[in-house]
Amino acid sequence: MPLQIVHHPDYDAGFAVNHRFPMSKYPLLMEALSARGLAGPEALSMPRPAPASWLKLAHAASYVDQVLACEVPEKIEREIGFPVGPRVSLRAQLATGGTVLAARLALLNGIACNTAGGSHHARRAQGAGFCTFNDVAVASLVLLAEAAARNILIVDLDVHQGDGTADILGDERRVFTFSMHGDRNYPARKIASELDIALPDGTGDADYLERLGGILPELTARAPWDIVFYNAGVDVHAEDRLGRLSLSNEGLCAREAMVIRHFRALGIPVCGVIGGGYSTDVAALAARHAILFEVASGFA
Repeated sequence: MPLQIVHHPDYDAGFAVNHRFPMSKYPLLMEALSARGLAGPEALSMPRPAPASWLKLAHAASYVDQVLACEVPEKIEREIGFPVGPRVSLRAQLATGGTVLAARLALLNGIACNTAGGSHHARRAQGAGFCTFNDVAVASLVLLAEAAARNILIVDLDVHQGDGTADILGDERRVFTFSMHGDRNYPARKIASELDIALPDGTGDADYLERLGGILPELTARAPWDIVFYNAGVDVHAEDRLGRLSLSNEGLCAREAMVIRHFRALGIPVCGVIGGGYSTDVAALAARHAILFEVASGFA
């Protein structure tokens, strides 16, 4: 069976090409996956927008209502980094629904990936840092509420610390949050995960992979995990304009293989989300995101 991939064309909310958040990476990622033979009809599923009842498991009801009505206060929009109009609101609902769907497919098939997701700066009270809703936190709480999972591990390897996920899930003992990120990067005020590893600027492939390889067995030993959410942000790449770390394409490939192989060898389902990536060369950025899917397809 091919790798199960969740995608929706409205993941692209149509931002201007010079916007700091490169929206065009979503259709370009699909082009990259098609060129690699990974996006056939038997591989693809299309999500529905996450309903308000799901979103309110993770976020304040008042904030969810503001996003759905496109009435987010300007102060919060500034913290998010863009206005929340109809296309952005729909995109946030779809991306969150996509991660829930990918998680369900991972539980069924062992592994699945969403072509969006990883919006880990959205906190309980509001969005921030290009993140409107926290899709992984929502999906975790949906699975717990439905008794589809009892113990959930979040492995967040985006270059930015997963402060919003830590904020939402800090009191949820059935979810363990792990973030390995750049020390001197956004957010300035970090919210402690269950386990945080902060890396110095310029960390390259060898040091990064050594540190990650040493921590994975410790994570495995903490609980009998029913599913792992893997935020595979590519903003750790040397050419990322917001990253400050120095991984290569080969390092990204080795990272994805290390994480996925570790958990799949133990029979633990993996749900991959793409996380952050920022570049003016958006085609090259999409190719970096495609590495997750290429590697994951070998474990499907």
